Amino acid sequence: MRTQVGIVGAGPAGLLLSHLLRLAGVESVVVEARSRDYVEHRVRAGVLEQGTVDLLVASGLGERLQREGLCHRGIELRFAGRGHRIDFAALTGKAITVYGQQEVVKDLIGAALRAGSEILFDVTDVSVHDLDSPAPRVTFHRNGVPEELQCAVIAGTDGFHGVCRPSIPPGVLATFERTYPFAWLGILAAAPPSHDELIYAYHERGFALFSMRSPEVTRLYLQVAPDENIDEWSDARIWRELHTRLETDDGWRLNEGPVLEKLLAPMRSFVVEPMQYGRLFLAGDAAHIVPPTGAKGMNLAVADVSVLARALTAFFTSGREDLLEQYSATCLARVWRAEHFSWWMTSMLHRFPDGDTFQHKLQRSQLDYVVSSRAAATSLAENYVGLPLP
Repeated sequence: MRTQVGIVGAGPAGLLLSHLLRLAGVESVVVEARSRDYVEHRVRAGVLEQGTVDLLVASGLGERLQREGLCHRGIELRFAGRGHRIDFAALTGKAITVYGQQEVVKDLIGAALRAGSEILFDVTDVSVHDLDSPAPRVTFHRNGVPEELQCAVIAGTDGFHGVCRPSIPPGVLATFERTYPFAWLGILAAAPPSHDELIYAYHERGFALFSMRSPEVTRLYLQVAPDENIDEWSDARIWRELHTRLETDDGWRLNEGPVLEKLLAPMRSFVVEPMQYGRLFLAGDAAHIVPPTGAKGMNLAVADVSVLARALTAFFTSGREDLLEQYSATCLARVWRAEHFSWWMTSMLHRFPDGDTFQHKLQRSQLDYVVSSRAAATSLAENYVGLPLP
């Protein structure tokens, strides 16, 4: 098989890159180790920045997003039994949209299939070769038969555990990472959301997050130990802890419902530099991970592929290589801004196991400052809704 861009991984990064390239007249083939059903139902991030929404709409992917997405014009910081709203619209003129990653993936796959684009699901033994040559290759097995995809460029959008990043020779990449001493225990509940915006709660028992996926489904998280045994958390125990950490002195109460899903999410920061080697370009989780506190993961992936699509279009239509050469530096400027914001939100809102009263006083002082200073609230708001796409 031959194509211009071989894309490894059919998550939102790989699928959106293929979509943007198709609109620009550049050919691509996507290979994915999982099934179509798996990638369409893998529940992940759900908060889209303003720039992400604008790009999806502008590229023809906004019909269901605009109909079903929940537009939020602020969030609430909750501590000491009181809620404090950060008004994104008033501070920045922008908003966020709650629309699950799996829904974005469904929209992208639907658009690809309608356009006749190739997405090869359920492939095995994927590997990449000749990365420092002008003719790299992707090899894999499909239905037990070995196949080879010849291309001019490979996009590694296969996530943190994918094959692309480890295929770069030793000594090329610098790795920067931090592991946090806690995790998030998350649930999906069949309960109507009891608040119309996200709530970030700082509590002496640990952080909690109130979110939602639809008018009928609530998404909730609790800070727990990184080695927590999820089997020890009964539904009743989870609800008790959520009530304790989220409810306020003014009588606000959390709606309960059947728990549809439980998960334990580790918290870490991870970046590799550069995000490219030869004709291989990394994007999304293959190159960087952020703790979910700042809602940046999928939005960073979208920013990466918007830069990469523009660079690849210039390369294939006019032979320009300068944008490809600048790809890593362009993306990393935004990546490190998001890493800092996610670290800052995480550090401000979580109780650290070795934290003493001095640290707790600092956290409370920071929270008080953010909710009382327009300048501080604006800084949080403009980072949360997202800086303009590069």
